[in-house]
Amino acid sequence: MQRSDAAEESFPIRRLQISDKNKGFIELLNQLSLSDSISDQEFQSRFQDLTSHGDDHMICVIEDDQSHKIIATGSIFIEKKFLRNCGKAGHIEDVVVDSNIRGKSLGKKIIRYLSEHARSVGCYKVILDCSIENKGFYEKCGFKEKSIQMATYFD
Repeated sequence: MQRSDAAEESFPIRRLQISDKNKGFIELLNQLSLSDSISDQEFQSRFQDLTSHGDDHMICVIEDDQSHKIIATGSIFIEKKFLRNCGKAGHIEDVVVDSNIRGKSLGKKIIRYLSEHARSVGCYKVILDCSIENKGFYEKCGFKEKSIQMATYFD
């Protein structure tokens, strides 16, 4: 059995649940980008808001069945456009695998799951932004460099 096949069987993927805050979800996100702590009430409010968007915003996680900690996550939101005959585009964000368990193809599994979700809801493309350091990983997942990213941040 290949390593990625083993990851498929031993690390099932699912949608984020409200109880995942207590399973290290926020701490895992902090491996991607540091942020302030989030109260249970703030988490519940944001969870409810995101859940209200149905399939147009989805966060997936992988929970380690032994430690019951969230060890990988990613999200996708669906942009409804006028272009492409009122087409849809999927935007992948916030992909992170716990630094203690990398190398088991969990990142690829997250990307594949999110991409398939986009396909299933009728998206004509999936896009994401990444750092130069992660470019090779996303190329292995089937993504190609398309253009440059630009951003402005607000205080």
